[in-house]
Amino acid sequence: MTLPVYLRPVFLVVFVAALTGLKLWSAANAHFVEDEAYYRLWGLSPALGYYDHPPMIAWWIWAGLAIFGDTPLGVRGLVVFSSALGSFFLWRTADILFDRLVAGWSVLFLNASILVGVGGILATPDAPSVFFWGLALWALAELHSSQKPNWLLAVGLFAGLGLDSKYSVLFLGAGITLWLVLVPSARRWFGTWQLWAGGLIALLCFAPVLYWNHLYDWVSFYKQFGRAAQGGWTSKYIFEFIGAVLGLANPLIAILAVLGAFGLGRKAIRGDAGAGLLILTISPFLAYLLFHSLHARVQANWPAPLFPTFALMAAWFVATSSQKVWRYLALAGVILGVIVAVIVQVHAVSPISGKLARKDPTFQLRGWPEVGERVAELVDKEGAAYIATTGYGLNGQLAFLFAGDLPVIQLNERIRYAMEEDVDQTLFERPGLYVSEERRDDSAALSRSYKNVEKLAVLPRTVKGVLLENLVVYVVSDAVAVPLEPVNNIRAK
Repeated sequence: MTLPVYLRPVFLVVFVAALTGLKLWSAANAHFVEDEAYYRLWGLSPALGYYDHPPMIAWWIWAGLAIFGDTPLGVRGLVVFSSALGSFFLWRTADILFDRLVAGWSVLFLNASILVGVGGILATPDAPSVFFWGLALWALAELHSSQKPNWLLAVGLFAGLGLDSKYSVLFLGAGITLWLVLVPSARRWFGTWQLWAGGLIALLCFAPVLYWNHLYDWVSFYKQFGRAAQGGWTSKYIFEFIGAVLGLANPLIAILAVLGAFGLGRKAIRGDAGAGLLILTISPFLAYLLFHSLHARVQANWPAPLFPTFALMAAWFVATSSQKVWRYLALAGVILGVIVAVIVQVHAVSPISGKLARKDPTFQLRGWPEVGERVAELVDKEGAAYIATTGYGLNGQLAFLFAGDLPVIQLNERIRYAMEEDVDQTLFERPGLYVSEERRDDSAALSRSYKNVEKLAVLPRTVKGVLLENLVVYVVSDAVAVPLEPVNNIRAK
């Protein structure tokens, strides 16, 4: 089989390397979004678990900070490299299950997706969850191809590390179980000790997260699993969810993925174990997301672990179709995805325009250094000993801007910072600054903890002269009560 130039391994390596170089540049030069700034604090104090998620992203950030320093690249470095490495394992998975034609298209499609091409620099728990889900799928493909049960040990390891990344990887375990039960040729693995040992390895990998949750009254489980099926039945969100998936996958590639899913589904029904592996491993999570969308909003990033499989499905359809129109559509999708990725990555570093304001998906990156300079001037003017906040995103941004210079403390939701040392209570004997987004301003709550609360300034956060939001700053002093919410008040509110 003669491969087109753009599907040959050498071209794919150059393609992924070029995109990785672009991502490293933007990762090093673009400011944080709020969640990244918050997760940076995790990386500074690595622990076995956190209020919001399992700890893997914190461990990745910790390693990145050790290599690249306390910089945006330090926070994002391992995320960018994991995206490149994940492309190789996707290629290998597709090559094992099908051939190199499918493998080449898979790599192009994954990297041309909006999720990976644009969002592939963001240091969030989605990055390690996508990576380890992909590794588990690769190990399953090796198992299917080689019929060597020792690959089940690798499946357990990668699934366990995925659980250390995000709880949604539990659905991968459900999908693997479906494959083992429903595919006749896969049932033989129930009789091997490696299957049960792999499950034990996964549980051992996840055990530190269970232990941390035990220490803190299972708070992380309450927060995440409490989201399931909230609210009554509604069709309000399902079309938003479907649109987000199609958009983030790249609309042209999404069409191919849907067609590929139908074709592979038919093969799976006829007993094809490879096709069944792809369909069944994503089915439980996809079903849950659809179910959730009938009750509440599904955040756009939640389906992220499914995207490598979507890329593989689209690749299989294009590679097996005899109609040239699909190949032209595929090439158009790749070109579109790359163009969008380049424009958005450059825009993230140096905004092309500010006219879209808060509708611009990069708005969270904007205006923070300027805000930090204004807050620093107020700190010097008032002789403030600390900065207080009541929002984790703003707290993370200010903590990075004032790193090493001044304590930045979120007064509420202290369980988010259980991994840190206790705050020095003598700080509150001195004046401090309280900073909040104007839309969340609650000076009345401050008055219950401080005798003196004085509004100092309203600081605009802008991009190219366009207002994004206002931040309000108060000077607070003479604490009449300890303003910190106790850490043991941990149940989600």
